[in-house]
Formats: sequence, C-alpha cells, structure tokens
Amino acid sequence: MQFISKSIPANKRVALVAHDNRKGDLIEWCSRHRPLLAQHTLLGTGTTGTRIEAATGLSVEKLLSGPLGGDQQLGARIAEGQIDLLVFFWDPFEPMPHDPDVKALLRIAAVWNIPVACNSASADMMVQSALMGSDFERSVPDYAGYLAAR
Repeated sequence: MQFISKSIPANKRVALVAHDNRKGDLIEWCSRHRPLLAQHTLLGTGTTGTRIEAATGLSVEKLLSGPLGGDQQLGARIAEGQIDLLVFFWDPFEPMPHDPDVKALLRIAAVWNIPVACNSASADMMVQSALMGSDFERSVPDYAGYLAAR
C-alpha cells in the first residue's frame, strides 16, 4: 500500500463525543483545557456539544444526537477530511447496544489515521503536545491508488 501525506493545520478541528456516563468527565476535561480548546474549532454530537457549551462557554458546532446519527455524521466528517482529532470518552462498561457506535468511530479514525483519545490521560497528552498548536503531517494510505490497482 502506498501512502500520501495529509496536513493537520495549526487550527485543529476537534470532535468531542461522550457516552452518557462519561459526559461529565468530558465536560470537566473541556473546562480544564478551555483556553487551549478555544483556539480550535470544536464539533460534537448534539447532547454532548450542548452540555459542553452550557458548562464552559466554548463554541461547539453541534451535529445530531449520537443515537439519531451524530456518531455517523462525525465518521463521515472524518472520512471527508474535516476532523483532525477525535476525543471520544466512551464507557467501557456500557451495555452492548453502544458497542457498534464505538467500533465504527474508532475504525474510521484508524482508517484515516486521525489521532484519538478515549480518556482524560490520552486527551491531556494529545492537547498538551507541541504539535497541538502547529501544522502536522500525517501519513494516510492512498486508498484511491490501492482500489484502482485491484
């Protein structure tokens, strides 16, 4: 498989999503990192984005609620190159009905080599990295070339 270089700009487009039992954790994390997050473009599923805005005053582009298709909208935006980072506080103890949502978002992020944080420790490391405020080149498989060769 061949790879191509894609740039993640200094002004990151950060997707924020959390399962119900983790929304409070994500809101607390966003509050701690409010000044840094305010420098970037934030997107979120409907309920999560609404709660983050209310608690922090950050501006969040709100998509549909997760169960109504918001998770799929985030996945589509990742595939279209419109999201640079995914912060997804998923609940590992959540019953099985949410498992496909988790797998779908994590899968599409892996397909397009998008940085992902699933808890506050990994999210802290990601946003506190020197790369957060600068352009960053990432390698992405050249799927168009791969499919054409098949």
